[in-house]
Amino acid sequence: MPTPTIKWINSVDGHAELIDQTLLPSEFRMIKITDMENMWQAIKTLQVRGAPAIGIAAAYGVLLGMQNIDNTAPLVKAKVRLKQTCDYLATSRPTAVNLFWALDRLQKRAIDHKITTTIQLKETLLTEAQAIRDEDAAMCRAIGTHGAHLIHSDDSILTHCNAGGLATADYGTALAVMFAAHESGLNFHVYADETRPLLQGARLTTWELVQAGIDVTLICDNMAGHLMAAGKINLVITGADRIAANGDTANKIGTYSLALLAHAHNIPFYIAAPSSTFDLSIPDGSHIPIEQRSPEEITHPFGTAIAPQNVNVYNPAFDVTPYQYIKAIITEKGLIAPPSHTTIARMIKS
Repeated sequence: MPTPTIKWINSVDGHAELIDQTLLPSEFRMIKITDMENMWQAIKTLQVRGAPAIGIAAAYGVLLGMQNIDNTAPLVKAKVRLKQTCDYLATSRPTAVNLFWALDRLQKRAIDHKITTTIQLKETLLTEAQAIRDEDAAMCRAIGTHGAHLIHSDDSILTHCNAGGLATADYGTALAVMFAAHESGLNFHVYADETRPLLQGARLTTWELVQAGIDVTLICDNMAGHLMAAGKINLVITGADRIAANGDTANKIGTYSLALLAHAHNIPFYIAAPSSTFDLSIPDGSHIPIEQRSPEEITHPFGTAIAPQNVNVYNPAFDVTPYQYIKAIITEKGLIAPPSHTTIARMIKS
């Protein structure tokens, strides 16, 4: 990404800036976020989206929430404010585990006994938030390095939703694999699902791939099976929003269908995700909360009515792909293949 998806400007009393992803690809705009409530809204309305980017946004949201406490206020009061801020931001979206991971990480950092004043607490939180951002950028690059060998010249890759630089601090997860392969000189083709109902694949993934000079074709979500049957897909790579201890993976709605189709056509299906997206506290995908979003996203996409008034709508934002259909999970530490309680624990805890 030539411009960081999200960044922090200045010191503890600064602000966040992020790319408004709801405007792409027709308009590229950086927006300024100056308070915790606006960051909550940016996460909720998908101005910032993608599990790693949501985690970074939440960390910066904590910094904004702490600005309501004077730098000279008692430390105990500041720590109460910290918990209130984290609890509030945690209500923005339920599925992407990076959100909760980042909030928990900041609260644990605040326990440091060397912190004796409120200003020290704020400075420590800023340092930790920036570390989350920098570590994610490094993990994305490593994911690309570890996954690039899975792509061969003249391959055709199918991807779903957006798991590029827009969804992370830099470079992406699923798209990082493609960026790294492209930079190594490989020629290949990408098919990008449009990704209903908000068209993240059409609006965001194709935009990133075109910018990178990678050959990409946009398809409707319901065309994937046809392409696989015609022998036009060699592998599938998607990102993830939460991965359970056994490898069951929550990702954008429609991912499970692709995994089943890939399995039926003997096509390898890969997940690319940093270790921060694993939730080892839950045994399997049945414990992953699935976000239900507004009916208007389906009945009135981008403000245009396409369905009868008052029709019933079911709009889950994610589904869960069982680990059995995942050939490998590409992480910053290497490939987890095949995914299981044992292989995941060994890799993530190493």
